[in-house]
Amino acid sequence: MSDAVILFRKNCESLSFHPWNVNKTDINLFSEGMESFVSTSSSQRSLSGEHLLYLTDDQLRKSTEAMFFAYRGFTADPDRILEEYGYGRAHHRAIHFIHVSYGTTVNHLLSILGITKQSLNRVLRTLIEDGLVESKIGERDRRERHLFLTDKGRALEKQLSTVQHERMREAFKQSGPEAVAGFRRVLEAMMDKHMHAIYDGLNNDE
Repeated sequence: MSDAVILFRKNCESLSFHPWNVNKTDINLFSEGMESFVSTSSSQRSLSGEHLLYLTDDQLRKSTEAMFFAYRGFTADPDRILEEYGYGRAHHRAIHFIHVSYGTTVNHLLSILGITKQSLNRVLRTLIEDGLVESKIGERDRRERHLFLTDKGRALEKQLSTVQHERMREAFKQSGPEAVAGFRRVLEAMMDKHMHAIYDGLNNDE
């Protein structure tokens, strides 16, 4: 088994889980909050890629299972907080990306979340009515709506991100910096090109 896959599984297994349902579209959030990224040379990445060619189906299945159960743990903590407000993961995703992409437009948020406009409108309507999100008409293009978290929205976002960061930080401490770097490389390599472009755009906005 290649070092990259061993590191990936080690990180996943460090994230204990609770019996909550998993939503596959949420996997985009899993790459947020990464720290201590260590870059590697192109020759090292090429070597890792060659090793991956020899992974067995059983080894790949074990990694898939590790990611599944790690993700259950990753989402379990915020799920419990969201339940207190009557919200779901769609609300969490909207709050998260409105926070990291300050003043994002509705169309930009749609491209990030990959959901229908009707679905997003339902989520935004609830968050706006509850006083967590504010919608403003664009100054240059009045057809656009820009989204901002209110103080109440920022407080909830902080609460949700804190519990996830705590879990990830503990897993990273157990695994070490080399494993953290390998874990992030695996996650980025799993992204489709258009998703990676959106992800890179978020990083550039920070």
